[in-house]
Amino acid sequence: MDEYRRIADRVEAAVRDGRLRPGDRLPPQRVFARRHGIANSTAIRVYGELARRGLVVGEVGRGTFVRAAPPLPGPALAEATGAAPVDLQLNYPSAEGQPELMARALAALARPDVLAEAVSRPAAATGTAEARDAASAVLARPGWAPDPDAVLFAGNGRQAIAAALSALVPPGGRLGVEALTYPLVKAVAERLGIRLVPLALDAEGVRPEALAAAHRTAPLAAVYLQPTLHNPLSTTAGEGRRAELAALLRRLDLTAVEDTTWAFLLPDAPAPLAAHAPERVLLVDSLSKRLAPGLTVGYLVAPGRFRTAAADALRSGAWTAGGLALAAATRWTGDGTVAGAVAAKRADTGARHALVRRRLAGHALRTSPHAYYCWWELPAPWRAETFTAAAAARAGVAVTPGSAFAVGSGTAPDAIRLGLASPPLPVLDDALARLAAVADSGPGEGGGEIP
Repeated sequence: MDEYRRIADRVEAAVRDGRLRPGDRLPPQRVFARRHGIANSTAIRVYGELARRGLVVGEVGRGTFVRAAPPLPGPALAEATGAAPVDLQLNYPSAEGQPELMARALAALARPDVLAEAVSRPAAATGTAEARDAASAVLARPGWAPDPDAVLFAGNGRQAIAAALSALVPPGGRLGVEALTYPLVKAVAERLGIRLVPLALDAEGVRPEALAAAHRTAPLAAVYLQPTLHNPLSTTAGEGRRAELAALLRRLDLTAVEDTTWAFLLPDAPAPLAAHAPERVLLVDSLSKRLAPGLTVGYLVAPGRFRTAAADALRSGAWTAGGLALAAATRWTGDGTVAGAVAAKRADTGARHALVRRRLAGHALRTSPHAYYCWWELPAPWRAETFTAAAAARAGVAVTPGSAFAVGSGTAPDAIRLGLASPPLPVLDDALARLAAVADSGPGEGGGEIP
């Protein structure tokens, strides 16, 4: 076996048995070569082999750090991985008493005549008139409500996004997205053969001049935006920015997919971009976060000229809502279950952010007190990938690295997203305290003598 591989095996063994921990920094390659009596070129090959195996991550001028586990294949998703006992990747809120509220509507559906109507045939993409009215009521904001006849139904919000992108962007087409975006959009785009174009952000989201410049470079087929409580940054565009974007969409003859999945948490949320340019915006949303992911529906509000294409995309992708889920969602909207859960979750975010302020005081955080997530810009010399590994190994907490959200070939931010919604409050409090301890202790200075 080549010498560099034998040495790489010994380093890997040190990682596996805990002598080198996630986040530990290896010595500079010249120091490593001197300690092991090898040429600098051999040390370079050792470090390259360790990176190939997914055991370390490094950057010129910053060092090489133990990662501990190889990266997952395919695009990164902000989903549960089971990497640690406390999961701050998964982000599904649940209000106290919510199951009991939901059970009442399900009990009504258990009547044989009602159940037969719900399950006897597949639900159409257009749902029923009652379901469309209920959806319009759920999505309405002060001064704006979607036309019920414009509402289509998907199995969940992700499927609504996939259908919207499929209807608007041909294979090989260019889709403008925020430079940090919802990871599922990256995965959907890859499967549909869509090329993503990152758009620069500021404190209100996508900068209009960045969108215009990207379209001048080569025409965009559409743009995907999260103007309210952007995931992961929690930013919200003001009315002026929304009006500016709407005017730009008209001037560039562009169509936008507006994701409002988390917007329900903001009590005084501005009217959606769809209210400013209803003929140019497909709005997507769902009940997953308002209620629960296990029995939910997704909403796709499509202007008239896009409705047929969007409905066709839902049908051909097998993304339409199930009849039982649609019937349950309609009842939950009408009986006040959705409104009650929304009120409870708005209050819950305040309690969770109080823990964040207490445990992560002094750290660089970007968030909103109404959001169920927090963007943490890590202190030097931490890198996102090594901190993620160290958080799992040292603190037993799974977090999402910034690379999951980054679009394009540039350097991913040294930041992580914390999903605050899922753990009980005492568990979240303890997890945040342990993460703060990891951050404050810094990466270990590994790189001693390795057998």
